[in-house]
Amino acid sequence: MALPLPPGLTPSEVAFVCELEMVTVVPRQQLKSHDLLSGPTPALRPPHRAPLPLWLALLLKRQRRANIIPPPWLLPTSLERILRYETETSPSAFSPPPPHPHTVSVLPSATDQMTPPFLPSSTADAPSGHLPYHWLELGEILLEACSDDIPDPDKVRTLLRDLREVRMAKMRASTKELEGGGVVSLRGVGAMEVAEGRQFVVGVMDGLRKLGASRETERRRREEEGGDGDGNSDDDDMEME
Repeated sequence: MALPLPPGLTPSEVAFVCELEMVTVVPRQQLKSHDLLSGPTPALRPPHRAPLPLWLALLLKRQRRANIIPPPWLLPTSLERILRYETETSPSAFSPPPPHPHTVSVLPSATDQMTPPFLPSSTADAPSGHLPYHWLELGEILLEACSDDIPDPDKVRTLLRDLREVRMAKMRASTKELEGGGVVSLRGVGAMEVAEGRQFVVGVMDGLRKLGASRETERRRREEEGGDGDGNSDDDDMEME
């Protein structure tokens, strides 16, 4: 009998899905367009930049046919600014995700900006100072595959590690809000952070649910015992009369 699969995506599956993200490359030789399931790729002509899926950009990088331009958010100055926001400006909330390229109207007098997965938030023209949905796994993949294309890769690696530790500590601390039916906002949390923290958060929620059920059972038992005590005292009074 096959064991049931765990809910949600595993970290390895999240890293696989991350390879669908769009990045910007600088081709080193001419390449024709290819028809993919997501649509045709642009024809590559040096030295013109072109957006490609991460998996294809990594393949061309290994073959020395293209260089990958790191997204603006992966530069040291941008990561330092995000880390300051996480630790000083807003120590209890996550940094906001990159803005949607087009503002989506919700009400006539209100607007909302959302960043779902797979928006072009990791291309060369993406905004800096915002972590995209696949920031953690994408940064690790680029550092491993094309560290020569990233300015000061050692510093970038250190900043990514610091950001990961700070944000995971925030996620663990946010579980305190779940007690008593509270709600935790995950706005700005990345895909890998959700995959890695799911087991911890779900464990906390199950523990709180069990504690709530035991408290409710104890409360009902006390109410029943209190009702029986009142009924016995009433019967004794009637017998005395």
